Amino acid sequence: MSTDAIVLLKEDHKNVRHLFREFAAAGDNARKTKADLVSQILEALTVHTYIENEVMYPEVRRLVPSLESDILESYEEHHVADLLCAELAAMNPEDERFDAKTTVLIESVTHHIEEEEDDWFPKVREALGRKELQEIGARLLEARAKAPRRPQQPSALKKAADAILS
Repeated sequence: MSTDAIVLLKEDHKNVRHLFREFAAAGDNARKTKADLVSQILEALTVHTYIENEVMYPEVRRLVPSLESDILESYEEHHVADLLCAELAAMNPEDERFDAKTTVLIESVTHHIEEEEDDWFPKVREALGRKELQEIGARLLEARAKAPRRPQQPSALKKAADAILS
């Protein structure tokens, strides 16, 4: 398995997109299936945004200053996703707005993924060497091991609060 930071993050994106497609295909009355999928989506996004915010974004910001505005936008996109995840974690699939809120989360995160993969990942790869990307990737894997799994966990809540207060 590669420890290249971009490869690791793209693998996360691929897994999240798969969950999004399953949710979209589940059908209107598949409440149990949708609840299970949203639970998986919330865990995947909570872990992913945590490791990007804790490792990838600060490192790219430090090493590739020309991407400062991209990183700041990404922090804000994560903040929106974190808020939606926290709201979904408090809902149940019978709630009138459960599907709509999940759809907004999917649309927002899909946009974010496309920006990362199409725009700034190529810039990061061009600016950083293979060794640097592997070192960042190793740190991403370390952060993943201690990352919160649910939006309501203290370290996930701290990340959301930091975004509000920063």
